[in-house]
Amino acid sequence: SVHLVESGGGSAQAGGSVRLSCTASGYTITNYCMGWFRQTPGKEREGVATINFDHSTDYADSVEGRFTISKDDDNNTLYLQMNSLTPDDTAVYYCAVRRSYGGCWKPPNQYNYWGQGTQVTVSS
Repeated sequence: SVHLVESGGGSAQAGGSVRLSCTASGYTITNYCMGWFRQTPGKEREGVATINFDHSTDYADSVEGRFTISKDDDNNTLYLQMNSLTPDDTAVYYCAVRRSYGGCWKPPNQYNYWGQGTQVTVSS
């Protein structure tokens, strides 16, 4: 079975940086889509960034130019480099896998496997 484990969350000051990692097992990340999503209390989970098998990427408008999604196929690991953080980036961040074709920028219910989430807190 697919198992995803996020790490790297924590606290940062506004304007700072955090790098998240997601290590996959039971699945080869060279196939299909992977993505980062985030959720705050009382709000729906939202897409942050996605990456396809060919390393093509998509970003939410709110993080474009500040966040970078990447993956290391040899180590089966997905990353999210987050720069110029603001308090609005405070959330639980999840990595996910979509085992379907037809594009990666899809709503959360189109993703099949999820990590447990990692908290990122940005203070002003």
